[in-house]
Amino acid sequence: MISQSLQAHLDSGATTLCRAWAVTRRDGVMMGFTDHDREVAFDGIEFRPDSGMTARALSQTTGLSVDNSEVVGALSDAAITEAEILAGRFDGAAIRIWLVNWMDPAQRILQFSGTLGEISRADGAFFAELRGLTEELNQPQGRVYQKRCSAVLGDGRCRFDLGQPGYAHEIAAEQVECARVFRFAGLDQFSPRWFEAGRLVVADGAAVGLTGIVKNDRYKDGMRIVELWQGLRADVQPGDMLRLEAGCDKRAETCRVKFANMTNFQGFPHQPGEDWLIAYPASGGANDGGSLEG
Repeated sequence: MISQSLQAHLDSGATTLCRAWAVTRRDGVMMGFTDHDREVAFDGIEFRPDSGMTARALSQTTGLSVDNSEVVGALSDAAITEAEILAGRFDGAAIRIWLVNWMDPAQRILQFSGTLGEISRADGAFFAELRGLTEELNQPQGRVYQKRCSAVLGDGRCRFDLGQPGYAHEIAAEQVECARVFRFAGLDQFSPRWFEAGRLVVADGAAVGLTGIVKNDRYKDGMRIVELWQGLRADVQPGDMLRLEAGCDKRAETCRVKFANMTNFQGFPHQPGEDWLIAYPASGGANDGGSLEG
């Protein structure tokens, strides 16, 4: 709700207003921007004018309709860089937008709260879609009736503790190819394919915080080769610390044997197969309830 002091300022006819954006990335970094030509500060956040950031028309509705807008700004080393966007640092970042009286920042109103959506860049500028809080209501909900587990290893439904010895390992990068293929002389204590379908997390360096999903985990020519499905979107150098987490292929047998976590298995391993689903009544033959496959 708009304050009486801000309403009085708006009613005066001669306003000193600007917009202020607070962006909180998923790695915890918070950045403040404003379309005013000087710095504005409140709530412990300094909103800098050096991004050239501005917002287009904001569509807000009542009910469950999705609020949306777009923000435009300049790429610069002092604010938002192209490398950070390419690395996905701002993907899904939380954003809040205020209308502020820059002469008296206590006079302000929160106009938008949501997340950054699709980000594109061209000609030294970036264009970021803003998604309101009701965007979350557009996401599919519920469980899928399938044999394999629908949980993510280590999440609230799986409940497996990856901090247990033997399930995660920190190691310095040795040989790196396109930030996608990593070769190590060690890791002999882990059986081949142990990290397949697991995660590789960069712990320091230019790509710190970035995560990749392991596609292949093999031994070849005396080297342990860990290959990601997609290259990390930042440079990884030999010596950068990596965290490798065990992989799970979502099968009930893997959950039971590799992780001893069958109690929390989130699939339906005894679901009938396709041969049962397409079965039809027959008066002859063996009708003992066994498999139709010969």
